[in-house]
This record gives sequence, structure tokens and C-alpha cells, in this order.
Amino acid sequence: MASVRLTIPAVTRPPTKNRHLLTLAVGWAVSRALMLWLLVHDDFPLLGGGGVAREVQRLYFRWYGVLTQGAFPVDDTLWQYPPGAGPVLLSPALLPPLTYFEAFVALTLATDALVLIALTRAGRRPGRSLRGAVYWTAGLPLLLQVPLARYDVQVTAFAVISLLTLSRSPRACGAFAALGALVKVWPALVLVGLPRGRTTRSAWTSATVTATAALAVLAVAFSDPFSFLRQQGGRGVQIESFGGTALSLATRAGWEGRVRYQYGAMEFVGPYVSSVAALSLGLTVVAFGLLLLWRVRARHWTEATPFDAALTAVLLFTITSRVISPQYMVWLLGLAAVCLTSRRTSQRPVAWLLLAATAVTSVDYPAMYAEVIECSWTGVAVMVVRNGLLAAAAVTSFVRLWRATRPATIPHPSPPASVASLPERELSTP
Repeated sequence: MASVRLTIPAVTRPPTKNRHLLTLAVGWAVSRALMLWLLVHDDFPLLGGGGVAREVQRLYFRWYGVLTQGAFPVDDTLWQYPPGAGPVLLSPALLPPLTYFEAFVALTLATDALVLIALTRAGRRPGRSLRGAVYWTAGLPLLLQVPLARYDVQVTAFAVISLLTLSRSPRACGAFAALGALVKVWPALVLVGLPRGRTTRSAWTSATVTATAALAVLAVAFSDPFSFLRQQGGRGVQIESFGGTALSLATRAGWEGRVRYQYGAMEFVGPYVSSVAALSLGLTVVAFGLLLLWRVRARHWTEATPFDAALTAVLLFTITSRVISPQYMVWLLGLAAVCLTSRRTSQRPVAWLLLAATAVTSVDYPAMYAEVIECSWTGVAVMVVRNGLLAAAAVTSFVRLWRATRPATIPHPSPPASVASLPERELSTP
């Protein structure tokens, strides 16, 4: 009798990379669903009792009504944004079946997903890493629902895509940076670390042309595109800034200042506030000088240097700003994620410090914002910890960038002992 042999097909597992991508996608979907739930239940008591969604529901929607008439909110002291913010705030009109709030959140989630896709594609290139995509996926939810109710995810997308397109097209890098700068100024800083020579010239030329063309279109489409400068110039010291933390400590020592809502933020008013604001501007100038000194002295560029320099620049300008709103952490998380796509980055310790600062930021706002406003000891302690972590991140970032681009001097080899022991006259050339 002939024997019958049964062949059981081997069970094939999906490639490791595909499993990682699936895990990443599931992690993003679950975490964003939780963020969306928190936004819908904005009045949850443990999260400060609500208020996060109001900025979109009331303020953005009010500006939307003005922008649809072809004008910027000239007489609104809360309008402090460059003209490129107009099209972003008008974008919910692309989804007419939804309310303004629903469409805004949907577009923010779509932009968030676009950032993840860009980081994932960059991480799959040879010699790159998916750590950046994982970092973005895990880091953004530390801010709870706040990123979904602000347009900083959209701004960060311009900066992230600008940096990730640099290796293929410096012109595209410059164009995306310029478009981001027209929405919020800071994306222009991502160009500070580009390699000298043709790459820098090409990117900056593209950025200039793009910014000029976009401004011309906005000037034709809207009236008073530069009205934001008047409001921006009048801003004071916000309670969450470094200067605000110093003034919060001063209130515990008897300083007579107080907190007041103005220019769209809780700011200090009282004696010496103008001096603190001036000091902040002076420190911003110092930060610019440090970046200029680094660029002049830098000698060694790698693929990660533009990423690292962008994070350092934005960190330095953030900690010296008169305003450090919670959503500013979205910028830093995005740039840190770009750094982590490269295995040659010098900013890994900085990325960890930023994660810790982001977690404390969600304690500041929305969870304990009332305590911060009242300058209670608890509120002051939260801000000291958060800003201390940001200061540590900024110093670490700059030092590591400096060292990474200034390789140690290689000493000249000493002559062999047999040669060194010869008399000087025997070493001379006849």
C-alpha cells in the first residue's frame, strides 16, 4: 500500500517591519481616539473643568466670520498671527457637512496623521529609524486634548515636512518653511542649520520667493494683512513663561502685581513687568547671537545636523519668549521626532527631557491652571518644574549640537622614542 504523506503548510509571519507599522498605526488610532474623547468631554473635573474647546468654538469661529468677508480682524486685540493663519482658520469650510468645530478637529487629526506618515516614510529609509514616528505617536497625547483644539499641529506639519524634504529638494524645504512662517513665524528657524553653500542658497532663495508670492496673494485676497503686528507688539509677560515664573515667585514674596486676561492670555500687570518683558527680548537677541556663533564655528555637518539645529533654535527662542503657551510643546515634539528619525542625531537626551516637560505641561494646563493663575505654591511649583525641564533641554541641546559639529582636534603623533632621543643636530636636514 502506497503511503500518503500530508504536507502542512508553514505558517508565515508578516515581516518585522510590517508588524511595527501595524503596531504604530493601532497606537496612533487608539491614542487619538482617547484625545478626541477628552475633547468631547471637556468639562471633565480632573482636567480643570473645561475651556480647552472654547478657543475653536468661539474665538476661531468669530475670526472665521470676519475672514470670510475678505478682511483680517483689524480691531481685535486677540488677533496676533501672521496673515498665513487666515487660510488655516478658513480651511474648515472644505468640509461643509460638518460644523466649524467638527471640521477643524477633523482636519487637525488628518494633519496629525500626515505628520506620522512623513516621519514613518523617513524612518524606513536606509540608515534611518522609526523612533521619530513612535515618539510623535506617544508624545502628542501627553498634552491631552489641547493639540486638537489649536492649529499648532498644522504649523508643526510645515516644519516637519520642510526638514524631511531637505535631502531630496532644498527648494521644497525652503518653500515649506516659508509657508509655515507665514502661519506662525517660528518655522523659519528650521533653516538655520542647513549646510553651507549651494543647499543654503537654494533653500533660502526658495523661501524668499515663496513668502513673497504668498504674501502678495494674501494682500490681494484680504485687507490689512499686517494688522497683527500692532497687537503682537503690545503683549506682556504670560504667566507660563520664564519671566512669568519669576514674577509668580515674586508674588509669594510680597510683590504687588496681579494676573489679568489680555491679548488672549493670562498676563502679569504691575511694577517691573515691562522690565521683565524687555529682559526677555534681550535674551532672545542673545539666543540669536549664540546660534550665529554656532553657525560660524561649526565645521562638521551630518544628515542630522539640520534637524538638531532646528530643535536647538526653536528651544532657545521658546525659553526666551514672553509667552510659552502649552501648545508650544507641539512644536518641540515635532522637531524632536524629526531628530530621532536619524541614527546620527545628538538630541536623544533632549527628546526625553521634552517628554517630561510635556507631561508636566498637561498638569499646568488644563488640570491645575486655576492654581497657576492664582500663583499658589502648588501652581508656582508646577511652573518651576516645567520651565526647569525646558531650560535643561535648551542647554543640553545647544551643548550637544556644538560638540557634534566641532569634532575634537586630532593631536599630531609624537615621533618614535628612538628618533626623539637623537640629538637635535642629527634631526636637522643637511
